[in-house]
Amino acid sequence: MINKLIDKIQKTGAPIVVGLDPMMKFVPDHIKKLAFESKGENLEGAAEAIWLYNKQIIDKTYDLIPAVKPQIAMYEQFGIPGLIAFKKTVDYCKEKDLVVIGDIKRGDIGSTSAAYATAHLGKVQVGDNLCAGFDEDFVTVNPYLGTDGVQPFIDVCKEEKKGIFILVKTSNPSSGEFQDRLIDGKPLYEHVGEKVAAWGEQLMGDHGYSYVGAVVGATYPEQGKVLRQVMPKSFILVPGYGAQGASGKDLIHFFDDNRLGAIVNSSRGIIAAYQNEKYSKFGALNFADASRQAVIDMITDIDQAFASVGK
Repeated sequence: MINKLIDKIQKTGAPIVVGLDPMMKFVPDHIKKLAFESKGENLEGAAEAIWLYNKQIIDKTYDLIPAVKPQIAMYEQFGIPGLIAFKKTVDYCKEKDLVVIGDIKRGDIGSTSAAYATAHLGKVQVGDNLCAGFDEDFVTVNPYLGTDGVQPFIDVCKEEKKGIFILVKTSNPSSGEFQDRLIDGKPLYEHVGEKVAAWGEQLMGDHGYSYVGAVVGATYPEQGKVLRQVMPKSFILVPGYGAQGASGKDLIHFFDDNRLGAIVNSSRGIIAAYQNEKYSKFGALNFADASRQAVIDMITDIDQAFASVGK
């Protein structure tokens, strides 16, 4: 799947992923009204609203982007109906030939980790049939439990030709409480990066990048520069662009000389763009058009950053 991701990045010229992280405060009133009239003001109605919201954004952006990243917590808050909306979103994105990165941040050991991997990346035996659960192409994985928690995901990835992004240096302000702690003279995130590079040797793609990638926040560009060297064959998923404060100029060190090696996430900066003064002219009725323009502007910002350094 890393091969498909890279191929689509090269085809679109857009090393970006749209984070489909819907919250009810982002969903325009006319969408909520339609959903509530159909399903009621309950969990089913909320799930229908976020599904309708997602669908319009996907329809307006799928031709510009290589991938999407639905954050499962935003769906789980609406219970089983929310998870159904998550699955409908994953399936619809695949219909549009988008690569789907399930932002699930799972991390456990043994059979539990294997079950998580099977649920989101693999297939489960049901009688004589093999059935896919959520069926994303990549998922995010928390490595805090070590190899015992990561290897079951890698094993499923080998079977399914899918991939993972392992948390290394996250974009949130308090990430340094643990991730920056010095161990044997190096911050913890460098040690994790070294393990990611080692795990990745088990599963390499055609473009010289592993199916085992890393999450490194755009809000820490200097750390990103170091980790690009520590993990030369690991694709980096880069959160923190836009609403969290990072811009195109903060991203350069995450990429290689061929403008590959990283994919940058923007969530509410795209899906809730219509609520931003910059895109207010679109209005709530045309929220998805605002999202499309935000994608175009993000591509331009990254292109300009590359041009400024001659890439």
